[in-house]
Amino acid sequence: MAVLKEGENCWRISHADRAAFLIDSAAYFESVADAIEQAQTSVCISAWDIDSRIRLMRRSDTDADPQSLGPFLNAKTKRTRGLQVYVLAWDFPMLYVREREWLPIFNLGWKTHQRIHFHLDDEHPIGASQHQKLVVIDNRLAFCGGMDLSNSRWDTPQHEVEDPRRKDPNGKPYNPVHDLQMAVSGNAAAALGELFGERWAMATGTPIDYQDSQSAEPWPKDLRPDLKDVKIAIARTLPAYKGRQEVREVQKLYSDGIAAAEKFIYIENQYFTSTTIAKVLANSLSEAEGPEIVLVLPRESSGWLEQSTMDALRARILKNLFAADRHDRLRLFYPALSDGKTAAYVHSKTMIADDQLAIIGSANLSNRSMGLDSECCLAIEAEGKDRVAEPIAALRNRLLAEHLNVSADAVSSTLSDKKSLIQTIESLSAASGRRLEKLEYAHSLPVDAASIVPDHEMLDPETPIEFDRMVECVGSVDNGRATIRPLIQLAGVGLIVFTLAAAGRGSPLPEWMSTELLAAWSRAIHNHPLAFLIVLGAYVVGGLVMVPITLLVGVTAMVFAPGWGTIYALSGCLLNALTTYLIGSRLGKQTIRKLGGRRLNRLSRQMAQRGVLSVAIIRNIPAAPFTIVNMIAGASHILSLIHI
Repeated sequence: MAVLKEGENCWRISHADRAAFLIDSAAYFESVADAIEQAQTSVCISAWDIDSRIRLMRRSDTDADPQSLGPFLNAKTKRTRGLQVYVLAWDFPMLYVREREWLPIFNLGWKTHQRIHFHLDDEHPIGASQHQKLVVIDNRLAFCGGMDLSNSRWDTPQHEVEDPRRKDPNGKPYNPVHDLQMAVSGNAAAALGELFGERWAMATGTPIDYQDSQSAEPWPKDLRPDLKDVKIAIARTLPAYKGRQEVREVQKLYSDGIAAAEKFIYIENQYFTSTTIAKVLANSLSEAEGPEIVLVLPRESSGWLEQSTMDALRARILKNLFAADRHDRLRLFYPALSDGKTAAYVHSKTMIADDQLAIIGSANLSNRSMGLDSECCLAIEAEGKDRVAEPIAALRNRLLAEHLNVSADAVSSTLSDKKSLIQTIESLSAASGRRLEKLEYAHSLPVDAASIVPDHEMLDPETPIEFDRMVECVGSVDNGRATIRPLIQLAGVGLIVFTLAAAGRGSPLPEWMSTELLAAWSRAIHNHPLAFLIVLGAYVVGGLVMVPITLLVGVTAMVFAPGWGTIYALSGCLLNALTTYLIGSRLGKQTIRKLGGRRLNRLSRQMAQRGVLSVAIIRNIPAAPFTIVNMIAGASHILSLIHI
């Protein structure tokens, strides 16, 4: 197998003094904390999501020092003279506002040391995201893989069904999650630092002047290298944007690796919707003497919206793969846990082929990761060298051992005996407890849901969307100058709305707005003579601070009789919509453009041109905050009766 070719399926092949595989984020978070503690000149972090509140170390639930990321970076920067910290996060759309830290620029920018530089990256086509997940320390050590320094990512290889340490920053528990990262040092780390620097300069317009560190290499003291003196390939996905040509090295790397495999292909990935990769796998399956193919995927995506879209696309792809599997060499699994009900969520993005090639990175096997989002993957090729092939095989053994709840030695010996990866997995999978359970998703999707979702070009595009034809920017800016008084009025209204929304995220308000407390308050005013007006006021205030309208409606239905409850809920929704619509109308197009940002405001003209259709679609996306939609609709001058 000779797969890696610089300039074709990878950007750079660089030498690494040391390399290590980090399975699951407990090990990764602790290694990152250790490396940052050793940093002398620079810390560079890029990610799809970053949360300043996450705890890097969780040895117990009662740790005196939780070491949350933001305070940790701040304290380190204060005591290390000359240290520069660069944090680059995707400038996410409002669709993700409820899943992310509110105002990260405040927590990682304004509240931190002046040598901590935080920026939201929006230098990508509409519909794309910055998805590279890198940490580079002193330009001498780098981490790359599937893990963000974000919330709801921490877990251990044990994937306990209930682990008191597995809580988000708000104290809410989340399900087990499996992921993979890689650490490299030497020239390979410097190359990843160069890649980060290019992204930072693109996003900010300011280059990074890396300073040489005279201290020892900041390798984490508890991290055992899996490889030494090894070549590391770096592959990228970059979309065409502002005159820059697209880069599809990741797609070519996966395609070439699959085509070269002879014995087996082992894949773990969060998504599997790439039509290109599916075709290459199908070609391999159609060969009489081709390799076995094992896919470890999530049982289902997180959230009903992704289940209805990405999972449906996955089912469509898998149906075609099963049709191509004429020689029974394809298996699909998901990691089932000890209670027989819970599954570990697979977030890793890796492929191992013949124990000769290993790919670890940020790229999902989705169309957008192949051509639309910015991605970065690392690859190692053994080239027939046992000293490299053995650590790759050991990684595969460790991954399977974790999923099957057996030792890595048991996996190795069973594979040596059976000479089949599929038979090894099936023989070691217990009837109950932790195991790899067969994924029958393609055959059990109800009512052929895969056939009723749109094509991948809409849900999972692989090239930049011609979005301006569907959703244009808010109308052209007037050439004339606005008077001072209207500007002050608009700024005042905008400040009030922003303050209310910020208060809703940064204060105890979210806890106050729990279903239980809302219901208790509603019962308290149930017989009040002004109950109707109080409920209407609650809907208006709740809308301004982005309390889900469905939550308010649900509580109203719980507390009040069906007849009055319907009247109260309908009246509250109408008043909520009308109020925020009028605010948007008052603010106007120009102000919405300034306050909302480029991406948010491209909804405006579409709403104006196709008000009924656009609002109906957005209304059926629960992640889209009603407040934002209403204000944009107002600024777009949709007739209020149509909008409401």
